[in-house]
Amino acid sequence: QVQLVESGGGLVQAGGSLRLSCAASGRTFSNYVMAWFRQAPGKEREFVAAITKTSTSTTYADSVKGRFTISRDNAKNTVFLQMNSLKPEDTALYYCAANEIYFSGFRVHYNYWGQGTQVTVSS
Repeated sequence: QVQLVESGGGLVQAGGSLRLSCAASGRTFSNYVMAWFRQAPGKEREFVAAITKTSTSTTYADSVKGRFTISRDNAKNTVFLQMNSLKPEDTALYYCAANEIYFSGFRVHYNYWGQGTQVTVSS
């Protein structure tokens, strides 16, 4: 199994940037597809971005395309989410997720989750 720990969340003004990190335990990080999801109060958890095991492909929710970038450094067992041009509607608890099988934006395909890191964007 793998343990995931997010960091980098915080309070930022609209138009600003944040870079989230997700550190994974274990020595088989490259065996996992990695993704970011987010959940705002009163809303369902929604897909944000995913990246394949060796960074050959990425996919994004339409709401963040052109603003967010997912990347990974397998040597450091870390996945990142660079968030630019942030909007108040990006405010949410952001979760890192992993699975060994699916390159997917569906929650049910992910069986490992971090604890979440809060991102708050003020207007």
